Amino acid sequence: MSAKARTRRNNALIDILLFLICFVLLTPLILLVANGFKTPAEMLVWPPTLFPKDPTLENFQKVFTETPLLRWIFNSLMFALLSTIAIVATSALAGYIIGKFPFRTINIIFVLFLTTAIIPFEVYMIPLYFQVKALGALNSIGGLLIGYLVMSFGIFLIRQNVIASIPDELLEAARIDGAGEFWIFWRVVLPLLKGPLAALAVLAFFQAWTTFAWPIIVLTRKTSFTIEVGLANFQSAYTVELSLLSAASAAVMVPSVLAFVLLRRHFVEGITASGMKE
Repeated sequence: MSAKARTRRNNALIDILLFLICFVLLTPLILLVANGFKTPAEMLVWPPTLFPKDPTLENFQKVFTETPLLRWIFNSLMFALLSTIAIVATSALAGYIIGKFPFRTINIIFVLFLTTAIIPFEVYMIPLYFQVKALGALNSIGGLLIGYLVMSFGIFLIRQNVIASIPDELLEAARIDGAGEFWIFWRVVLPLLKGPLAALAVLAFFQAWTTFAWPIIVLTRKTSFTIEVGLANFQSAYTVELSLLSAASAAVMVPSVLAFVLLRRHFVEGITASGMKE
């Protein structure tokens, strides 16, 4: 067999393998969306059907009319967007300073930032709750944001990209031309970090959008719930409304999927660049 034929065969095998992996990964999502169109009776059929025999929109009508689903989506969206903005801003500034300003203690500070990533949230969850309570920020977006303003991985990601893609000569040239440090950061550094910042924005948005433990502690009023806490209300002590839960879950996937589709290229580029050698 010639080398060209072996290459075609190997490429075909790789394509088949990737197709099977994608099929396995997408099957749960397809089932979730399909279940949203099934009747409660069809949800209990065994073996389960992949697609509904008698599609219905009743489940979607119920979740939008009988529950404050739109309110939950709005709360999650506001929380995720504000958290994303805060994390991108703090990570960009901290990553730039740590990467380009050789203070004597800068490496110690950077190690301390990274150390916080290995501390489980459960360790400081209760003290953080009492802090939020003392500030009177329970049942509010501000209370949620207190735990999601900084991301240690985001600082690491931006620092790696700053070192790898922004030469010191460029910064020195700007300083020689009389540019101030803030102007350099805003007009020189940030435009060169569009890809990594977009990747970080996707990660930060997903982190806030899918978080459950912190919102369920801080939020007690039904109208203040985020979407993850709201979806948990479809499960009671003895029953689970599977058809309604599937419909609501399918509806709330839309913002996160759109965010990833719009920023997927920057996401891959930013994560790849973070692995470059210093």
